[in-house]
Amino acid sequence: MYIPAHFNESRPEPLHELIAQHPLGILVANGKSGLSANHLPFMLHPKEGAQGVLHCHVARNNPVWQDLENGDEVMVIFRAGDAYISPQWFPSKLETHKQVPSWNYIVAHAYGQVTIRDEERYVRGAVARLTRIHEASQPVPWKMTDGPKDYIDAMLKAIVGIEIEITSLIGKTKLSQNKEARDVEAASAALIRQGDDFIGSAMQAVAAEKQVQENKA
Repeated sequence: MYIPAHFNESRPEPLHELIAQHPLGILVANGKSGLSANHLPFMLHPKEGAQGVLHCHVARNNPVWQDLENGDEVMVIFRAGDAYISPQWFPSKLETHKQVPSWNYIVAHAYGQVTIRDEERYVRGAVARLTRIHEASQPVPWKMTDGPKDYIDAMLKAIVGIEIEITSLIGKTKLSQNKEARDVEAASAALIRQGDDFIGSAMQAVAAEKQVQENKA
């Protein structure tokens, strides 16, 4: 991924937080059958390994787990959000007309080595933990024991676990950091007005930081 210096995010803490808050990742692999991409919910254990370990599972009928061998390198892409940026939103455009459309986004790429975990104990534990995390906000959280044992056992046998030890974690936070503070502020306000609070709010923080820097200059 091409990352200009002003868009680079290399701190592990915000990248781990991005993965935790936006766990649906794209597993990109180059296995025996060639390139593949699978959209999967991941669970990050940040304290495992040197840079964290990702856990997920796939349907047993999905060929990706048989296409890969233990130790193969894969990449997982996590996306927090994105938004189109119109040049009409920049005050400087009215003065110089030297602005063009762009797209802002926040993403993380995790590279790592894969281990196939086709073991009932691993799969059951991974599914139980993933369920607890995502059911926590429900008024009455669903749990695995809610289903008949034979049904749950059959469902677990139909999936295979995948573990990825992260070897490299990079991030790109593209929020118009290369623009003037007034342009970033105006664009963030335009996004929020149209309902894109996530990227809009992130750009507001950038605008505030840039304003402090400009005031010191």
